[in-house]
Amino acid sequence: MALDQIKDEEEEGGMSFLDHLEALRWHLLRSVSAVLIFTVVAFIAKDFVFGVLILGPSKVDFWTYRVLCDLGNYVGVPALCINDLPFTIQSRQMTGQFSMHMTSSLVVGLIAAFPYLFYEVWRFISPGLYAKERNAARGAVFFVSFLFLSGALFGYYVLTPMSINFLANYQLDPSIANEFDITSYVSTLSMLVLASAIMFQLPVVVYFLSMSGLVTSKMLKSYRRHSIVVILIVSAIITPPDVISQLLIAMPILVLYEVGILIAKRLEKQRAQKQAEFDQNKDA
Repeated sequence: MALDQIKDEEEEGGMSFLDHLEALRWHLLRSVSAVLIFTVVAFIAKDFVFGVLILGPSKVDFWTYRVLCDLGNYVGVPALCINDLPFTIQSRQMTGQFSMHMTSSLVVGLIAAFPYLFYEVWRFISPGLYAKERNAARGAVFFVSFLFLSGALFGYYVLTPMSINFLANYQLDPSIANEFDITSYVSTLSMLVLASAIMFQLPVVVYFLSMSGLVTSKMLKSYRRHSIVVILIVSAIITPPDVISQLLIAMPILVLYEVGILIAKRLEKQRAQKQAEFDQNKDA
């Protein structure tokens, strides 16, 4: 009798705990399936994924290098033209090429499937939010996906080629040849792209923290100098050990931090207006 009563209360109150677990299981299955589908497609399209995407930044005809050369010719600075990348990529392990084929396919699959993956996560979370919270977070899937893909593109077209160019031309002595292992090359490229994509989520994090009242625009301003130091440290950790790469990832993050301050200000202004309207209606 007691079990039936508990069951009836759960049904009246909404989904039971087991129902939530079942819903979560299906969301996870669909998310994993999407990643696997894109991974398989990337694995099959080996010539494009490796020949164009993965190995693209290692070639002097890469889009970024051509744009830099055109810019150098326009402003009269021919040094911006990158005519040589003095390194070779080799595989020193028997399973090196196959394992990197799998790894790169998984990374491409994850990036391509991320918008749908986050959509599934949001579908699971949003029913548990109040209507006010859902309205405030409207467009979350679009903005999170847009920032993630923008960060990935920034990491691929800006951060990665600049890092590769610096490391390829860095030599302790002319007698030392740069022969990079395929594992090191793919791991570095993947880390730079994914780290950049994650770091670009800063405005979203600030938005939700500001909504919950955990941070304010005044707090973000007061800790601006501290945030610069933290961003530079994080940039140094996730990028190769060269100043150029660190600054390249730090600068857009600092801009996004300032955007986060503007977002917090706007939310505070909206809350103040709603509070004023509420007080006015209450007095009336």
